Amino acid sequence: MDAVRVALLREVLAGTEWLRGTRRFAGVLRGSVVPNGGGLLLVGTEAYEPWHLAAHLTDEAAWSGVPELTPTLVRHRVEPGRGPHLSVGLGRLEAAGRGATLLVVAPDRPDGGLLERVHDARRAGARVLALDAGDPEVRDLVHESLTVPPGAEVDLDTVQHLVSAAAGENGVPAQRARRGLRDRLSHLADHLTAPPRPRW
Repeated sequence: MDAVRVALLREVLAGTEWLRGTRRFAGVLRGSVVPNGGGLLLVGTEAYEPWHLAAHLTDEAAWSGVPELTPTLVRHRVEPGRGPHLSVGLGRLEAAGRGATLLVVAPDRPDGGLLERVHDARRAGARVLALDAGDPEVRDLVHESLTVPPGAEVDLDTVQHLVSAAAGENGVPAQRARRGLRDRLSHLADHLTAPPRPRW
């Protein structure tokens, strides 16, 4: 979803709790990773891998100048021969401790093995956040969550777009804000005309 579509979506959702909620959650995410120099781990359930959110956060990290937003995608199944960015398995969660942020995306109920690993990471000092569908076990494990219940006006994919966009915007460095209007318009034009990022 490009910047124009995000802007249109925000217009539609203006004044709703979704816009406030996604911005608040994005602020918590950014506030967790920036002071710790990164350490963002992103994991989904066995049935849902949030590679799309990983790609958007990576883009936002580059565009906003906040490299700490770049996540490590943690996968339930690692296939041989994949690149390093697609080769991080669940064992990585065992090393998560103080300074790490674990973002769990759970549109369905996670299996017990993932919940146990998340619990262990939290006990070791990791900050745990979740975009979820309201599972009580997930919500009991996390420090902060944004819940998208079944039948809500927006779906979890839409919420992920809004969160990643807000995380990047809220992290724009001060020197970028001082650039002239011509520079900002040029940057926006470059962003809007750039070819789409290859799918993972």
